Amino acid sequence: MEDVCEGKDFSFPAEEERVLQLWAKLDAFHEQLRRTEGGEEFIFYDGPPFATGLPHYGHILAGTIKDVVTRHQSMRGRHVMRRFGWDCHGLPVEFEIDKLLGITNRQQVLDLGIGKYNETCRGIVTKYVAEWEAVVTRTGRWIDFKADYKTMDINFMESVWWVFGQLWDKDLVYKGFKVMPYSTGCKTALSNFEAGLDYRTVPDPAVMVSFPVVGDADNAALVAWTTTPWTLPSNLALCVNANLVYAKVKDKSNGTVYIVAESRLGQLPVKAKASGKKQAPSKGSNAEAVQGGLDTESYELLAKIPGSSLVGLKYTPLFDFFLELQETAFRVIADNYVTDDSGTGVVHCAPAFGEDDHRVCLSAGIIEASGLVVAVDDDGHFIEKISQFKGRHVKEADKDIINAVKDKGRLVSKGSIEHSYPYCWRSGTPLIYRAVPSWFIKVEKIRDQLLECNKETYWVPDYVKEKRFHNWLEGARDWAVSRSRFWGTPLPVWISQDGEEIVVMDSIEKLERLSGVKVNDLHRHHVDDITIPSSRGPEFGVLKRVEDVFDCWFESGSMPYAYIHYPFENRELFEKNFPGNFVAEGLDQTRGWFYTLMVLSTALFGKPAFKNLICNGLVLAEDGKKMSKSKQNYPSPMEVIDEYGADALRLYLVNSPVVRAESLRFKRIGVFGVVKDVFLPWYNAYRFLVQNAKRLEVEGFATFSPIDQASL
Repeated sequence: MEDVCEGKDFSFPAEEERVLQLWAKLDAFHEQLRRTEGGEEFIFYDGPPFATGLPHYGHILAGTIKDVVTRHQSMRGRHVMRRFGWDCHGLPVEFEIDKLLGITNRQQVLDLGIGKYNETCRGIVTKYVAEWEAVVTRTGRWIDFKADYKTMDINFMESVWWVFGQLWDKDLVYKGFKVMPYSTGCKTALSNFEAGLDYRTVPDPAVMVSFPVVGDADNAALVAWTTTPWTLPSNLALCVNANLVYAKVKDKSNGTVYIVAESRLGQLPVKAKASGKKQAPSKGSNAEAVQGGLDTESYELLAKIPGSSLVGLKYTPLFDFFLELQETAFRVIADNYVTDDSGTGVVHCAPAFGEDDHRVCLSAGIIEASGLVVAVDDDGHFIEKISQFKGRHVKEADKDIINAVKDKGRLVSKGSIEHSYPYCWRSGTPLIYRAVPSWFIKVEKIRDQLLECNKETYWVPDYVKEKRFHNWLEGARDWAVSRSRFWGTPLPVWISQDGEEIVVMDSIEKLERLSGVKVNDLHRHHVDDITIPSSRGPEFGVLKRVEDVFDCWFESGSMPYAYIHYPFENRELFEKNFPGNFVAEGLDQTRGWFYTLMVLSTALFGKPAFKNLICNGLVLAEDGKKMSKSKQNYPSPMEVIDEYGADALRLYLVNSPVVRAESLRFKRIGVFGVVKDVFLPWYNAYRFLVQNAKRLEVEGFATFSPIDQASL
């Protein structure tokens, strides 16, 4: 037995380094895989992190949970393949490249060339691989970096194409519109992440507009409030809340009759008592707005009306740009997203420029999924159809639109509001919300199947499955899986010039066979120019690929198939062992990776993608705030590991509420507490044994030899 030193002189980090060297010398991890090969498979899916940053405590926490479970299963004799994965496509990579190349708009990418841009993206993906491997290995986790998978690999991308092809064959794909944050400066839609990068406090107009009810005995008009006057030319409906009470009131000064939510009567403009001048309108819907009731000197209450009785009423359109829709449009609909804590309790709906507007108008039959007219072009200018304001940028047209509303006698009040508004992080221009064409998966069609598949899974903790995830699945909407970007897996959709012929490629072989072109890479700059002849004859020209790429969440959701290149390889391995046995990630993935895994596996096979799941909470800074590099409010992981050891850090994390999806305020002293209260007592007990065994040897007794209990 080796000599031992005093506990205060023993270095746990140094001992861990010695063990790591022994593992490397023995090739222990791969030896374990070799010895269990051919045994029962335990399938573990490792969610791919983005390859554009270094690992943080959240990664170490999830990695520790994964390592504990997979080691346990390996020790039981099961073969546990553990391959590290990299999420290589999408916004995080493009964001880094745009900063590197000084790119501020979409046209600059096109001028540079998609090929050069994409190859630059490819080059940055492996920037942090060495650092990741060093940190993950130092934490003691066993996982294969040499046989890793990358979402940019051609085999992975081909399997993603196959997944989409299967969904197409099952009639679960359609093209429609999705309202998204849109940069008129860069001429592209942004993700919600991007939209949150640059918020500024700015003034915007706040107006109340009247919409006369057709056939009302009192000639009443519904009153809506908006801070985006530029959307008024596209108004197609008004939305109320069927559960609210509304009031019909008469303006004593001019006899005009208005309808607003009873609780919002204080928002109507009133006359000043002394001067006779009109009192400045309140700032509308913010928390500082007057919340009082009806000003009885200015208004007379005529009636109280339940919101449900307003549904179906027709009103006179504000503009005549969409009169061809008057049979279905220009009526009152209802939805619970309308509240009485802002505005007037009546929301003006322009379905091309608001996510809720689009949803409720689609549901109510105001518009059809494929027939939406977006009255603003890619540059943010009104199209020809909006003849009165055509060619004008929407934000610059606000003032003229307000004046046009006033000239029509429909302006109830005009003011301004200061609020936090999103700006484009690239171009510095204010964002708008705009419907953009997208390819959708029909998630709503399989919603009941999703709920049933969720019942077949086991979660820790179970309340995340039963409540948070169940509720998310219950409200699942069709999923927009395409993005108008450059660095990603291209949508495998080829369309004829007249739009009548569509071919979806589900393999490289199919593309090569139909095009006659040898394909060695599936990224945009390699496939965009590939055409296929029309099956209807040469007079119909050729089919060209749509420009979109996949949302990177579609790629990661395809991981159970794509990381082993199924169905092109490993068919038996996959089909004998699906669903997988185990996944583990953070709580935020209930709306991310866990969700996309479940949607795609349910759509493809009618099964969940996994059997067991551990969901961890968030690791926060000691003050309870999000860990921030810029604020430096947490110690670096390697600094803590070098001081106390990886085992202490691992035990601190897995022995905390964070493994039950609760938050953990990371405290350095907590890691020290593990050393002091757990490891040092263990070590001192071992030191006591060794010292006494050696003492017995010195006194002439036999050399200490542990008893093999199994042989007794």
